Amino acid sequence: MFLVTGATGDIGRRVVRLLRTQDMSVRSFVRLTSRYSELEHRGSDIFIGDLQEEKDIQKACQGVQYIISAHGSGSNALSLDYRANIELIDQAKANKVEHFVFISVLGVDRGYEDAPVFKAKRAVERYLQASGLNYTILRPAGLASNLLPLAERFRETGLYLLIGDPKNRTSIVSTDDLAKIVVDSVTVSAARNKILPVGGPSILLRGDIPRIFGRIFNKEPVLINPPLLLVDGLRGALGLFNSEGQKALGTFRTLLANEFFCKTEEIANLEAIYNFKLESLESFIKRYLAV
Repeated sequence: MFLVTGATGDIGRRVVRLLRTQDMSVRSFVRLTSRYSELEHRGSDIFIGDLQEEKDIQKACQGVQYIISAHGSGSNALSLDYRANIELIDQAKANKVEHFVFISVLGVDRGYEDAPVFKAKRAVERYLQASGLNYTILRPAGLASNLLPLAERFRETGLYLLIGDPKNRTSIVSTDDLAKIVVDSVTVSAARNKILPVGGPSILLRGDIPRIFGRIFNKEPVLINPPLLLVDGLRGALGLFNSEGQKALGTFRTLLANEFFCKTEEIANLEAIYNFKLESLESFIKRYLAV
C-alpha cells in the first residue's frame, strides 16, 4: 500500500494515476474540500484528513509500505512543509515503512533565508536522512504543469508576463516525468538513499519560454517584463496587515530572483538511473493543449 499526500495536486494526482495503472494499492490523503472523485474512480482508497492534525497522519500511515510526500504548503510552510513531514517520517519509522519519497525543491541547500518553504524542506531533508529509513529525495526545478495556464493565456492573447531577469536559467521538468521518477524511486536501487536534482532535458533561459509558446501557437510573443521591485513593493505593503502572506512572497521572490537549473551531467545521470528520456517543455505543452 502506498500513501500519497497532496494527492489532488499536480504531482500527487499523476502519481496516483500511475500507481493505479500498475494495479498498486494506493491511499490518497485528501482534504474534505478538495476534488478527489477522479482518484476514487481510479480505485484509490480515499483518506480524508488534515495534515496539520497529527492524529490524522497517524491513522493514514497505518498499514502502508511506502509513503510519497507530494503536498505543498501555500503560505503555511511551518505547519505543512515542516511539521507534517516530520510527523510523516516519525510514523513511517513506527510503521516500518519500506521507502519514503520526499519531493523537495531545487536550490533548497543554498541557504535562502527569506524563503520559508526552502528552509522547511531542507530541515525535512536532514531529518529524513538521519531517520534510518530508506528514502529518495527529489529536488525538481520548475514544473511544466505550472506553465499550462500561462500557455493557454498566451494562445488567446500573445502576452507573456515575466517578472525579473529573462536571462536567468531554468530546467522545466515534465510533471508526468516527475511522477514516473517518484513511482520508480521505490524499486530502482540506484535511487535509494539519494538526493537527486530533477529537471528537463534542456537548460532554458526564462526568456526562452515565451519564444517556445510563440512557436507552438504561431504567434509573436508580447513580453511584459516588470522588475523585481514590483514584488518588493507588494511585499512591503502586504507586511502592514498580513505577515504570513509577506513570508510566502519571500519564497516567490526567491524563485523569481535566482536560477534553478540542472547541470547537463545531472540530467544524464537522472536518465541513466531511471532509464528513460526526459520530455521537453515544448512536447509537454503540445500534448496537454492538443496542438
